[in-house]
Formats: sequence, structure tokens, C-alpha cells
Amino acid sequence: MKNHSIFNPEQQQEDLSSKIVIGLERISEVFRVLLWEKAKVMKLSPIQIQLLIFVAFHKPELCNVSHLAKEFNLTKATISDAIKTLDKKKMIVKDFSLSDSRSYSILLSETGQKTVSEINNFAFPLKTQLHTISEKDKESLFKVLSELIYKLNQNGLLTVQRTCYGCKFYQKNETTDYCNLLQKPLHTQDLRLDCPEFEQKQDTLHR
Repeated sequence: MKNHSIFNPEQQQEDLSSKIVIGLERISEVFRVLLWEKAKVMKLSPIQIQLLIFVAFHKPELCNVSHLAKEFNLTKATISDAIKTLDKKKMIVKDFSLSDSRSYSILLSETGQKTVSEINNFAFPLKTQLHTISEKDKESLFKVLSELIYKLNQNGLLTVQRTCYGCKFYQKNETTDYCNLLQKPLHTQDLRLDCPEFEQKQDTLHR
């Protein structure tokens, strides 16, 4: 059993995929530490910080309890508790639907906007290190990450994705990627992980 574990250094030496998984784990640890450090300073929980940042940069139809639960792979109850706390702190406002009084989108209050301006740089130390990597290597890394995110979504391990590969406007030609919405070829650096115009392909809807 021990010999077949990704976390066994002996197996890692023989299996490049295992090394990559461990590498991704190390990076996720950095992200988690940076998020916790900011959370302690701001007296917010990590998920509260993530919710505020998400709401700040995404359209209202994505900022409701049901979608946020899928986005962060958490229960609706957990998201509702976080929203309740942010509401008490006057950081968000609820925009109720005219057709359904129980349904609402979450918007930032003035206090929430000010808070986001203080917290949305928590991951900058990671970005800073990427400046030391060549553009060619960054493009290769980004392309692999884009494909991995799409495949994880297709296998049900990632609930939500808004990458070009899963979008109805995306088209793969013989040698190029193409966006039918923008009406232009997509170079690697043009591919998106979080596209505002994303619309799910009907034949790739996650079940």
C-alpha cells in the first residue's frame, strides 16, 4: 500500500504525475497560508474573503447562494452563514428578486468595496514569483493548467469552470484555438480561466 501512494517519495521518483500532484499541493499550501494571514489581519474568515472578492469581480447572476455553493464546493448552509456574517458587518447588501422574494443576489456595500481594496492583493506574492519565469514557460504552464482545469471539471472533481475549452463559443481548428464570440484566433495567452462571456457547451454539461 505504501509503495503506491502519491505521497511516497520513492514513487514520486518513478512517476512524473505524482511529482506534479505534490507540486500542486505545495502551491495550494502557499495560497492557503496567504489567505489565512490576510483573514487574521482583517478579522474575517477565509471563505468570507473569497466571497467578497468573487462578488466584487463577477456579474450579479453568479452571486447568489446556490451558485456560490457550487463555485467554492461548499454547502448552501455554509455559504449562507458566511453571507449572514458579512451582512452583519455591513459589507454586503441583498438584492432581492422581483419574481421570488426568497431569491437574492449579493452586492457589495460601500464598506465591502473598501474592504475588497484592502484584501484582493493577498495572492500577489505568488504572482511576484511568476515574474521570474520566462514568458514562454509561463505560456506552457498556463496552457497545461487550462487543460487540467477543464478535464477536472469533466470528471466531476471541479464543480464550476469558465474556461474557453468548455465554452460554446470555443472552436478547435487544426492548429489554432478560435473564439466565435470574439471572432478571432486565440493564442495561448488569450485563453481564459474565468471568462465573463462564458456559456457552457450543451454537450459538456457536468452531470
